[in-house]
Amino acid sequence: MTSTSCSETAQELLARAIAGEGPAELPRALLEEPCNQALFSILAEGLADRFEPALCDVYARLFSQAIAAVVDGADAAALVARYQRVRRVRPVAGEPARVFVLSRVTLGADVAVTSVLLDAAKRRFPKAEIVFVGPPKNYQLFEADPRIRHAAVAYRRGSLRERLSVRQELAAILDAPGSLAIDSDSRLTQLGLLPLCPEHRYHLFESRAYGGATDRPLPELAAAWAEETLGVAGAKPFVALAEAPGHTAAIAVSLGVGENPAKRLPDPFEESLLHLLGERGASICIDKGAGGEEAARVELAVERSGVPATFWNGSFAGFAAIIAASRLYVGYDSAGQHVAAAAGVPLVGIFAGFPVPRMFDRWRPAANGGAVLRIDRPDAAEALARVRRALAALQ
Repeated sequence: MTSTSCSETAQELLARAIAGEGPAELPRALLEEPCNQALFSILAEGLADRFEPALCDVYARLFSQAIAAVVDGADAAALVARYQRVRRVRPVAGEPARVFVLSRVTLGADVAVTSVLLDAAKRRFPKAEIVFVGPPKNYQLFEADPRIRHAAVAYRRGSLRERLSVRQELAAILDAPGSLAIDSDSRLTQLGLLPLCPEHRYHLFESRAYGGATDRPLPELAAAWAEETLGVAGAKPFVALAEAPGHTAAIAVSLGVGENPAKRLPDPFEESLLHLLGERGASICIDKGAGGEEAARVELAVERSGVPATFWNGSFAGFAAIIAASRLYVGYDSAGQHVAAAAGVPLVGIFAGFPVPRMFDRWRPAANGGAVLRIDRPDAAEALARVRRALAALQ
């Protein structure tokens, strides 16, 4: 199938699911490698981003079929049956010697959600070894914490087969007698569908359904789940950065959108935003992100704004250290805003491009005296005026 056909098929399936007409069968075409990108970026993310409990059942039904098509011996019905069991919230029993906490893979989610579960695990099991299971760049956000060890695994964002290839490595890590596995609703396990260890040692925080129709953000929901599951109240997001900031600035800025252009506001918003920040007379450091188009866009915005600024062109952990040492963070919905919230840095977040209001509710960080601006329509002038008011309130 062509890329257009793949996208149309995935979009049609998503629309039917949202309308309550969730199909029983996953079209075979979406299992073909040319369609795998649409399978995940449109269907999987579209189902997850709505935080609708009923869509979790649709996801489990369809993606269990995808797993069964690739993994020898996997049975779709058995995967769904297991999922229905492990999604139930239940208290942890016993005192494990080792606690594995699975990464969400994306950096912002590991701060907003996974760090809350790490915090709860450390407090509930003071004598246990706490192990963060995930990519090295994510672990860098916590590596200064002496209680947290690292089990490195890489998640390959390629074909369905490549994404599932991590299962054997994960199973070997989690195959430790007397251990406990806490799943943050991780892409490593395809949101809890992959069986990797005995069920009695596995607890899934089903973040897409937990909290139901409430408007509570994910850090609060993760803390509530941790209290029910681990008996620990008040777990909080945190970062523990080993890397000292390469340089410091009063204002840290990120204009990254994680390959989702819907999060951006139209020109000339970015250069106008930088000009507005420059009026404060404070030093500014801007992250160049992953390079390429994003770096070129940031450089052009700085040039057009006429504002003197320094750039960060390194690891995200390095930029996180700059955020933590700053007095203000400003940016689109991205990992940076969650670092600022965890570090207690006031922030002005510009949150656009969400498919439903509940996604905004779930992913909004604590503003620490600043504001997280919900942008319902891409009007650059209106958004800039709201940023100006938020900055004035901070002063």
